[in-house]
Amino acid sequence: MTDKPKRPMSAYMIWLNSAREQIKSEHPGLKVTEIAKKGGEIWRSMKDKSVWEEKAAKAKEQYTKDLESYNANGGGGEGGGKKPQKRGKKGKKAPAPAKKKKEESDDEDGAEEEEEESE
Repeated sequence: MTDKPKRPMSAYMIWLNSAREQIKSEHPGLKVTEIAKKGGEIWRSMKDKSVWEEKAAKAKEQYTKDLESYNANGGGGEGGGKKPQKRGKKGKKAPAPAKKKKEESDDEDGAEEEEEESE
C-alpha cells in the first residue's frame, strides 16, 4: 500500500505552495493556519486561475495513469481500499436509543397495569 500513488493536488494547493513564501514575506508573523486563510482569501479574489487549473489537470492525468499502472500490477489487493470509510455504522446506532425509549415506555405502561391490578 505504500507504493500507491498519492492523489493529485488541487489547483488551489498547487498555487498555495508556490505563493506561500510570498504571503509569508508580505505578512510576517502569521501562523501556518493564518497563512492558509490569507491564501484562501487571495485565491477567491483571483480572476484568472487557468494556469493553476491546467497544472492540476496535468497532475490528475498523471495520477490516473499511475493509479491504472498500480492496479494493473496487482496493487491494492491487500484489502485496504475503502474499508476505513465504512463508518456508516454510526448512523445505525442512532435508532437504538429510540427503541430503548419505546421499551421504557412499555415498562412504564406495565408498571401502571400492575398498579391497577393491585387496587
